[in-house]
Amino acid sequence: MEHDHNIAPRLAVALAPWWLLRGRAAGEDALLRAAAAHAEPGSETWCDALLWRGQTAMYVPDLAGALGHFTAVRDAIAGQGPSRPLAESLCNRSIIFATLGQLVEATEEARRALAMARELGHPAVEGLALGSLAIAAMNGGDHDSALQLVGQLEQIPADVPGWMARAGSNLLVVVLIETGELAAAEQVGTAALVRSRDAGDLRILSSLLSLMADLDLRAGRAEAAAARLRESLQITMRTGTWLELVNILSCCGDLCAQTGRPAEAVTAWAAYAAFVRREGFLEGPEADRRRDAMREIREALGAAEVAAAQDRGTAMSMATAAEYVLLLTAPARPADAPDPGPAQLTARERELVTLVAQGRTDAQIAAQLSVSVRTVSSRLGRVRDKTGCRRRADLTSFALHTGLI
Repeated sequence: MEHDHNIAPRLAVALAPWWLLRGRAAGEDALLRAAAAHAEPGSETWCDALLWRGQTAMYVPDLAGALGHFTAVRDAIAGQGPSRPLAESLCNRSIIFATLGQLVEATEEARRALAMARELGHPAVEGLALGSLAIAAMNGGDHDSALQLVGQLEQIPADVPGWMARAGSNLLVVVLIETGELAAAEQVGTAALVRSRDAGDLRILSSLLSLMADLDLRAGRAEAAAARLRESLQITMRTGTWLELVNILSCCGDLCAQTGRPAEAVTAWAAYAAFVRREGFLEGPEADRRRDAMREIREALGAAEVAAAQDRGTAMSMATAAEYVLLLTAPARPADAPDPGPAQLTARERELVTLVAQGRTDAQIAAQLSVSVRTVSSRLGRVRDKTGCRRRADLTSFALHTGLI
């Protein structure tokens, strides 16, 4: 039994990269937690279990939880001298600080990690540190430095893990877009998409798809952009790694603006902004680029309609926002296809559907309406019979289609 307890933590840590690759990391976090509990605190296995738990938390997203895991590793082994786990913990702390807009701390941590990786002669961690520095530089608006750092990352001669190479290509696409090198970004992104599909790397694939959708929009390829955004979102929903939803919502708003749906653009952008505020993320340069578009939309729609669209997006839960993107990116229906109309619901039933679409549980709905959970369940059963929507996601989609939210 003792032998099994020694093997199991190492096995979980060995499987963690594959779980992350296949989008299963969130579901397997309990195994990594158990692995850390059975490993000696401060040991390599214990550190790796926490590092992979931190990676998982970053993409849920739970940045506070992720930072806690990475900081625990740093604190446990900081007095033992340079090491691969210590350098990785610093790199990951840097990425979180950069995401939160704490750019001085992000740069300091990444520089420490880079010096440590070079002292250790560890190319993979050197690549991770260069990527962390590039993210900090890019979030600080220093795109030239970011491009130079990503170039150094691409030139590391020794083999690095495949997931790290794909992550580096993904970062290069981001930087090339921000520096206006759109043709180069498309070339790198197209090749990286092929590699990610071949490897089944869902985490990188989802990110690349939303980046390529951005490039499609800049080239006027709205239909292609919609298809890429839809696929990116479907991967995000399947894996439960919601971090990419931020970029998807932002790009979906751009798609709507380009295809003559200004109110929907405002709603998607408002959902994006609300997500960014809730998670404490550093807002990207998109807000500045959209000022002119918003001015034109206000003139076209009027202040009241713009405010209503903003309120709608701000109130959306992540699940509702995801369903909204699926609605906005759905392929066009044939011209002769019947337009689905709302079912004949009572006022109370419409209220129930709206609350479900806002992400409320049956218990939360019961408390808000001052009825029992059984009553909510019974009324939702009648709603399902009338609408044909068996799942909560279907009810959310129905609410969006019929304008209930």
